[in-house]
Amino acid sequence: MKAVVMTDTGGPEVLDLQELPEPPISRPTQIKVRLHTAGINPIDTKLRARGLFYGATPPAILGCDGAGEVVAIGDEVTRFQPGDKVWFCHGGLGREQGNYAQFTVLDECRAEFMPARINFPEVGATPLALITAWEALYDRGRLEEGQTVLIHAGAGGVGHIAIQLAKIRGARVITTVSSAEKADFVRELGADIVVNYRTDDLEAIVMEHTEGRGVDLVFDTVGPETFRQSLPLIREYGSIVTILDPGEGLVTAEARNRNLSIAFTLMLTPALKDLREALAHQGEILRLGGEWMSEGRLKTHVSRILQLEEAPLAHRLIEDGHTLGKMVLMTG
Repeated sequence: MKAVVMTDTGGPEVLDLQELPEPPISRPTQIKVRLHTAGINPIDTKLRARGLFYGATPPAILGCDGAGEVVAIGDEVTRFQPGDKVWFCHGGLGREQGNYAQFTVLDECRAEFMPARINFPEVGATPLALITAWEALYDRGRLEEGQTVLIHAGAGGVGHIAIQLAKIRGARVITTVSSAEKADFVRELGADIVVNYRTDDLEAIVMEHTEGRGVDLVFDTVGPETFRQSLPLIREYGSIVTILDPGEGLVTAEARNRNLSIAFTLMLTPALKDLREALAHQGEILRLGGEWMSEGRLKTHVSRILQLEEAPLAHRLIEDGHTLGKMVLMTG
């Protein structure tokens, strides 16, 4: 099979298209999948640049998101048959093979049936971003109908899904973007108030639209400076959820005085620590999210579809930070 192999840590040039043996089914509960698409995520670029989890070393195949067709099953598989179309977030962290390849093998409990009437590029681009946004807004942030949420980087892979999940929950959405093009994009997704952080006064706009109280919830997908700047924008007893390390030297006096809840979301934790109940919950997220996709209530915007050998280009584009929504690799 063809696969993109991370041959070393470093820049995108360490990603090399190679011919490898197809992975075999080694346990009776596993399924073998012919991959059609693999999602590209920022975690892929970080692992390539700084190293893998589990103490693993290259060579390795990256890519957590995948979608494809079951081609073989183990003797104890009960949920799937050859020909079934599946999607999943599995592998690519250093222990199991990732999805920058034409085939992969995984336990049947880690896969879900693809949502009906949705194409492979959209489905393959979705799992990690959907689970991240869901856990941040619904599980950690406990977003409720009628609340106001500030979603940073709303045009990004996680952000644009978070906007839609917030609207499904019945919340009002304020979001930040960096250009007029991205502003138009997030408005189409349902964002109520759009702030260009390069030109607009975010604090003034938030306070204007919350009658001086601040938002109920902030979802930070950017990093330390954004995290710190967000604390004064949250109402008393409100919450902030971040998917990143808020950085060293963080002063939390203001958060304490305002009785804020601070939460973290790393959707990879269940896979890294083999937390079965949490992994099952993530499967439920894919099932319900897939139903919403089939109903047209939730959509993943795929801005660019690339071929497998273009994985280095995909990494460069992500690191440049100028993409709308998600990108995918066509693997087969």
